[in-house]
Amino acid sequence: MLISTAHAQTAAASDPTGGFMQLLPIILMFVVLYFLMVRPQMKRAKEHKALVEALAKGDEVVTGGGIAGRITRVGEQYIGLEVAEGVEIQVQKPAITLVLPKGSLKSL
Repeated sequence: MLISTAHAQTAAASDPTGGFMQLLPIILMFVVLYFLMVRPQMKRAKEHKALVEALAKGDEVVTGGGIAGRITRVGEQYIGLEVAEGVEIQVQKPAITLVLPKGSLKSL
């Protein structure tokens, strides 16, 4: 009547690459995502880990919160950070984001 007869689509045997070609854009998106987001993040994490492991007494550092100071003690998880004459705070090692050149605190 008003609805025409529906015919089934032919099997994939006529197009051997049909299934792969449909998945190709999704695979390409994951490859691009890996190179644009995952690899740079892993590189930054590796650099930060090396920075944290290289911390030593007397280094001048800046924390993630912007606090600048000189390291007075280095422990397993925490460091002692002198932020002013006679004022020392405890900071977690991963909170250190930047090591300043020697003498930078005097110019602040």
